[in-house]
Amino acid sequence: MHSAPWLALLIACCPLIACCPLISGEPVLVAGGLVGGHPGARIATVTAYKGIPYAAPPVGALRWRPPQPVVAWPGVRDCTTFGPACPQPRSWFSRDLVAMSEDCLSLNVWTPTADPAAKLPVMVWIHGGGFVCGSGSIPFYAGERLAAKGVVVVTINYRLGPLGFLAHPALSAEDPHGSSGNYGLLDQMAALRWVRAHIGGFGGDPGCVTVFGESAGSASICRLLVSPLAEGLFQRAIAQSGGAIGGQRRLRDTQDAAKDSAEAVGNRLAAQLGCMTADMLRQVDAERLIAVSKPSLGLFGRGTAFGPVVDGWVLPDDPDRLWAQGRQHPVPLLAGTNADEGSLFVKYVPIKRALMYRLAVQQLCGRNAGDVLAHYNAASDAEVPAALARVITDVLFEVPARLHARAMAKVQPNVWLYRFTRISPLTRLAGLGATHAAEIPYVFLTLAGEEGYDAIDHRLAETMSDCWIRFAATGDPNAPGHPLWPAYDPVLGSHVVFADTARSAEGLPTSIELWERVWKDSGALVLGLMP
Repeated sequence: MHSAPWLALLIACCPLIACCPLISGEPVLVAGGLVGGHPGARIATVTAYKGIPYAAPPVGALRWRPPQPVVAWPGVRDCTTFGPACPQPRSWFSRDLVAMSEDCLSLNVWTPTADPAAKLPVMVWIHGGGFVCGSGSIPFYAGERLAAKGVVVVTINYRLGPLGFLAHPALSAEDPHGSSGNYGLLDQMAALRWVRAHIGGFGGDPGCVTVFGESAGSASICRLLVSPLAEGLFQRAIAQSGGAIGGQRRLRDTQDAAKDSAEAVGNRLAAQLGCMTADMLRQVDAERLIAVSKPSLGLFGRGTAFGPVVDGWVLPDDPDRLWAQGRQHPVPLLAGTNADEGSLFVKYVPIKRALMYRLAVQQLCGRNAGDVLAHYNAASDAEVPAALARVITDVLFEVPARLHARAMAKVQPNVWLYRFTRISPLTRLAGLGATHAAEIPYVFLTLAGEEGYDAIDHRLAETMSDCWIRFAATGDPNAPGHPLWPAYDPVLGSHVVFADTARSAEGLPTSIELWERVWKDSGALVLGLMP
């Protein structure tokens, strides 16, 4: 979901995980056969298993079908290198990918013990990338140091862009549920079913699984929480900088004149490719499919926006409506955002002058435009970027996180909210503040050594990782030796701030009531801000 030079720099500063060619430890039996891993690159007590298939290759006749059972292999499979990522446009996400292939449905496991009696908490990471880019093998997501603290860490690949989220009438007609377009979400659920079935062999507790993710990964989790198909697949959820407020197409017959249905988008793409049937579409080379469909990168990227579809099966209705109705799975929820999410995206917004900014707000916000302009003032051209960054932060991140917390608090009490405000020396140098994705290396303890992070960052990373692990183990992030984290109270706005240190806080941003009012009066227009 992001395209950031500073993140590319961070990745360059973070050494890649060494891939030892020697299989170590006892092989583990999973669906398909035995798998062998290797010692952690820095922590020998952690064993890494990389590139384990959790479904059959979704190629040929299996392209644009729900994930199918794994194909068995003989002997012990060497799982010492990451599996290929899903084919995707070139971006900072793909710069360190070893390979890309449609045969991409694999996952990675880091564990401090393979003793089935250990029953350690399990944390399953769903990566971001706007449903178009990314992989579970990105160095920031290395699970070694997190696993060393006493959890089993899993990162997954899933189908992306047109391979993961293309809908088309011919594909819907073949499906027994009349659905198409949610293959990426179905992959995520297949990976979670694999975890439930096999994680015990890696020392994990299949009854104590936490899904956590950022950006599109977090948005995926917020949709899994309202999908009947995902019920029971995880016991806790952590949503970092991403929600389920707007942003999805309906499969067909959309009532929103501003947004085409998913099948209409698929029809246009098929016409461009000269394909009239599902079989013809399946014969198109993946590279050509991506080149012609032009998947949009980032929130405001040009091209075709791909993502989850309201299909009546995987997603029975608009997720924000399901959340508002209290139809989400009532699991403990930890959610939050970064203080400067919008700084990463504002340069891609084609609004540069104060007059353009005012006209856009008036068009989007109708009779509430005056209040919005007062809250996000930009009296001169120079003030427009900062005002836009604040709008993006609040509309697309802060408000959805608060609304999800408030909705979940109505169905169960274990809801926890955070706000990440730490500006590391590196992000300060880039002028981005506590921007989108800045919290990830703190959670995974993958801070980039001496380059760009200092002792304050490393202490904060210890605190955040401890809280995330404690939540995964108990549903409560309060960890010994760290400041009190109060449960979310919708009236008090209770939360924790991760700044130079962690501290408890209260208070509700006034923007919540403002944007709720805007959505009520002209929701279809303002949600047009979302991809």
